[in-house]
Amino acid sequence: MGRREDVYKPALMGKNIPILTLDNKWHRLFTQTGISPQIQKKEEQLNELLKKQGKLTNESKDIRRLKTKLMNEIVSLMGEDGEALSKESARKQEENKRLIEECNEKIDANQDKLLDLDKEISEANYELMLLSMEVCYDAIGENTKEIEAIDKWINQIRIELKKNVVRKQEKELFNQELYTYMHDIFGPDVIEIFDMKYNPQDRMLKKNNQEKQEQTKQTE
Repeated sequence: MGRREDVYKPALMGKNIPILTLDNKWHRLFTQTGISPQIQKKEEQLNELLKKQGKLTNESKDIRRLKTKLMNEIVSLMGEDGEALSKESARKQEENKRLIEECNEKIDANQDKLLDLDKEISEANYELMLLSMEVCYDAIGENTKEIEAIDKWINQIRIELKKNVVRKQEKELFNQELYTYMHDIFGPDVIEIFDMKYNPQDRMLKKNNQEKQEQTKQTE
């Protein structure tokens, strides 16, 4: 909790954080790391709050539509003088006014609930962001350790590779010099007795041909 309080909160201060559970990119964060029980619990809490918000919003829309209908009925029951067309119309108008008042009370009550829900959703989303950042931070930390270990291994291999390239060149030069010496001393007839695979010139020629063939394949 200390790291979240000291590091993450200042970083998020004043930021407009989108609703994470509605963001597909947020869900993809956990395809490799997996989702922790804490995050799952907070995700469920946030989704439940969003469901309540959606239900209240739809309910308020329905109430407003009903209010508009009731108001239109009141107008339709008025004469040109603005009075009710009949006693029955007057009774219907009074009933509609009562229902409109109830609609206003429900709309106001829902508005208060929505304001409270907005605050709860913002807090839950903010806490979910902190938890998510902690998981990502830990995952990056673990990956960084592995990257550093692999990088160290690669550097070591490069050093060993350079050493072996030098050793190989030295041994090839040694073979070349020794073969030339034997050829000069004993002559070609004696040298033919040896297995030709030890002929450094043939080996170099074969190597060069292989390299040329590989280069040709790569350019095709």
